[in-house]
Amino acid sequence: MAAGKLSEMFRALRSRNYKLFFVGQGISLIGTWMQQVALSWLVYRLTDSVFLLGAVTFSSQIPSFLLGPFAGVLADKFNRHKVLLVTQALSMIQATTLAVLVLTNTIEIWHVLALSAVLGTINGFDIATRQAFVVELVEKREDMSNAIALNSSMFNMARLIGPTVAGLLISVVGEGICILINAVSYLAVLASLLLMHLKPFVRVQQQRKVWASLKDGFRYAFGFPPIRALIVIVALLSLFGMPFTVLLPVFARDVLHGGANTLGYLMGASGFGALGGALFLAQRKSVEGLGKVIILTMLLFGVALIGFSFSVVLLLSLALMLVSGFGMIVTMASCNTLLQTIVDDDKRGRVMSLYATAFMGMAPVGSMLAGAVAEHVGVAYTLAGCGFLCAISIVPFAVNRPKLRQMVQPIYERLGIVPEIASGLQSASNLSTAPEERR
Repeated sequence: MAAGKLSEMFRALRSRNYKLFFVGQGISLIGTWMQQVALSWLVYRLTDSVFLLGAVTFSSQIPSFLLGPFAGVLADKFNRHKVLLVTQALSMIQATTLAVLVLTNTIEIWHVLALSAVLGTINGFDIATRQAFVVELVEKREDMSNAIALNSSMFNMARLIGPTVAGLLISVVGEGICILINAVSYLAVLASLLLMHLKPFVRVQQQRKVWASLKDGFRYAFGFPPIRALIVIVALLSLFGMPFTVLLPVFARDVLHGGANTLGYLMGASGFGALGGALFLAQRKSVEGLGKVIILTMLLFGVALIGFSFSVVLLLSLALMLVSGFGMIVTMASCNTLLQTIVDDDKRGRVMSLYATAFMGMAPVGSMLAGAVAEHVGVAYTLAGCGFLCAISIVPFAVNRPKLRQMVQPIYERLGIVPEIASGLQSASNLSTAPEERR
């Protein structure tokens, strides 16, 4: 019985291509998290500036805000497999360059800002393409929500391992080795992409040009209230909630009086909570009820941030980081799952690019604001304010949830998601087609 339940939780891994992607990305993401911790510690060690911590995050993520929607058009137009091969190779070159500068002690803050902007530009195209590409790797449509949840599990398993290892390595061999390990880790994801057996790519001939396709994607996403609401939730969570990662080096060193290992433990605890949240979603068999889950976990995330902001005890801080990680990833992944469920296939790349823009694009704005405010009022009050804003920002969604549910009900019925009618729809041909465009 337990074995069957475990098998069901990892059912998307039955798809060979998705299994390759899962393993390759998992290894690469451990390196990515190691680099992120090493870079945060390096910047704060060199500058002692909370503002510059925010500035580095801003430079690494603002390109996603600017380029994300255009990347979505490309994700719908070009071979996503080849796009990912290019973006991952470029990311490896960026990490190698950064590692050489750090290991040779020639690194300066402008190098970090410039290379962060380069990586942000690459990620602007990579994230939207990767989000849309996952759907191509899953052989059974009913396994799609499980694949998205496992993606979150993979991301947060890496988030648990990477920062913890980085925190220990930094104190022994310095930040450069962590960044070098990240550069090498890209070989895993490149190998996994090259080993995939994919159907021949057929370019869909579109009469519309890029700008017209972009406007069409905006009109589609923001013209349908459920899609609009989910994107807004992700944007608000990113704007008010994500700055906590920028402020963590300050809490680790100046509030908890620790070192790089303390920063690794805090990020690892957040990753452990997020992993638990991803596994919680993976064991769910339906998207039904995710609206309620989003409301509860957004509130949980906000309250945990408020508690963490005033904690001066490491164990309590670790526990609150665990809770915040759970709340954050369940909210994000639930929004992702619902979007992937209700969106039309021919607009998936553009809608997921807007999701990525909301997630990656609003974070730099929040990071810069949090860094600037923290310089004046302190990190504790800044993070407490962020937590409060996260908690109250979900109220409009909670009030409108019944109306939004009525709007997506026809899509659930068409796809056989609603349990009461699913059995009667199993043989219907429209189970394998996207819902028609809503006017």
